[in-house]
Amino acid sequence: MSWQTQQRAFLHLAVLVLLVAAGAAPYQANAQPASPADPMAADTCANPAVDGACRNVPKALRLKLIAIPTILVSSIIGVCLPLFSRSVPALSPDRNLFVIVKAFASGVILATGYMHVLPDSFSNLTSPCLPPKPWADFSFTTFVAMLAALFTLMVDSLILTFYNRRKGGGNTSGRRTGAAVADHESPAHDEHHWHSHGHGHGHGGIVVADKPEDEEEASKVQLRRNRVVVQVLEMGIIVHSVVIGLGMGASQNVCTIRPLVAAMCFHQLFEGMGLGGCILQAEYGAKMKAGLVFFFSTTTPFGIVLGLALTKVYKENSPTALIVVGLLNAASAGLLHYMALVELLAADFMGPKLQGSVRLQLLSFLAVLLGAGGMSIMAKWA
Repeated sequence: MSWQTQQRAFLHLAVLVLLVAAGAAPYQANAQPASPADPMAADTCANPAVDGACRNVPKALRLKLIAIPTILVSSIIGVCLPLFSRSVPALSPDRNLFVIVKAFASGVILATGYMHVLPDSFSNLTSPCLPPKPWADFSFTTFVAMLAALFTLMVDSLILTFYNRRKGGGNTSGRRTGAAVADHESPAHDEHHWHSHGHGHGHGGIVVADKPEDEEEASKVQLRRNRVVVQVLEMGIIVHSVVIGLGMGASQNVCTIRPLVAAMCFHQLFEGMGLGGCILQAEYGAKMKAGLVFFFSTTTPFGIVLGLALTKVYKENSPTALIVVGLLNAASAGLLHYMALVELLAADFMGPKLQGSVRLQLLSFLAVLLGAGGMSIMAKWA
């Protein structure tokens, strides 16, 4: 399977996610709500459109029409900023400032999973509009998030193994790299020889030997690893973006939409910076970069447009809607947790660049806390 084939497969998968979201919404509208014991909950489930003084259809429509271009522009700016950083020497991937900015963006992605997506899933799957059995008897949100994280790990590992074998199985440099790893891991290997040749911690677990051929092969493995990270991360973001856009587009609650527009602009800006940094390190061609930027930037506006089209029939408190959206949010949360902690933060902090500088480590930790803290505060409105 060539990289061109993989690119087409990724684009087809992204389109499939959008089509599934679009196709599921009409069925959500036709579902009949449950009959909860609480009379107030029964009223809410029967008529979720009643928002009191906050319900204003014309004003909500204006806000949503404003949200579409503003969120689109914020997304494009966020994801494209790192891609144009090569023209700014201080922001090139080998500089310390790029590492700090990427740590900040990774903190944003981590907080998105923990503070935005996961609570939404809990709210959906513990709603009084759902029947108590089985939804009140088992924590489906954490279970699905755990399975999603493990599934992401499995897919990540298998894809990387496939490409490493495909690219390195038929040449001597691939065997030489494997021999270097085995040699360094051998108990009989002399300790002085280990330290004199050096070793590194990378995404792919490759030990970088002192031979140019081994270093070249290790860099190729790392590049393939970066490309897998980008595609898996993009899929998790797409799922969450479609779901939140659909909810905003279908809502008529001005009190909810107004702060959500501003919060989503900042959210897409900083999340885009994290994704853009990963795209830059993946060294894709112009076509693939354009495809990744397009899907990231347009999924939330697409969700809003879809919600607008289904405003009259979509019922966000129907059991089917709550279950579908809740499970999608849980899966997206598990994926984002894994990608933020394992692929972005752990890989960078355990890598040779940050391990070689305590000062850079502390600055990066501070950047992570600032990014996660900012997105956590934003969870009050979004």
